[in-house]
Amino acid sequence: MTTPGTSKYPPGQTALIAKIPEAEPLVGHWRSQLDSVASDGVPAHVTILYPFLDHDRLDDTVIGQLGTLIGAHPAFHVRFQRCGRFPGVLYLAPSPDQPFRALTDAVAERWPEAPPYEGQFTEITPHLTVAHQQESQLLDRVEAELADTLPMAAHVHEIHLLVSDGSRWREDRTFALRGHI
Repeated sequence: MTTPGTSKYPPGQTALIAKIPEAEPLVGHWRSQLDSVASDGVPAHVTILYPFLDHDRLDDTVIGQLGTLIGAHPAFHVRFQRCGRFPGVLYLAPSPDQPFRALTDAVAERWPEAPPYEGQFTEITPHLTVAHQQESQLLDRVEAELADTLPMAAHVHEIHLLVSDGSRWREDRTFALRGHI
């Protein structure tokens, strides 16, 4: 969820995320320094869909449909056992990642006008970003330190809709997944 070259987003832009509060003790320190969205108000998370529909399009019908769609997916446990990389990015890889993929696919299928990451990538890789737009040597050091803290387990039971005000993200609402684990 980062716009190249800036940490600011258009007012009204939205995102759907799965918060991973269990990760904060492990990655919060690194994210606060190395991932600009952390200082913009975004907690440790796995993105479900970014960007989603602009906030002014989120009427009662869309919110109801989104709640029904998300509520059809079961809550789940996930483990983060290893780090992964994209160019300039260090992340924690969720296992299993299929529940995140299923949620992304379902939302993107229902709202094809909001493809993940604006359609920039052909394959979506669920991940929890630790560092973004950083040099490889720094990512190597952070990854080595994180390796000693893994694995980490989490429970995903809701999806959060975040809205940008142009400089910070705030939570707009939460959608429950089906059932409890």
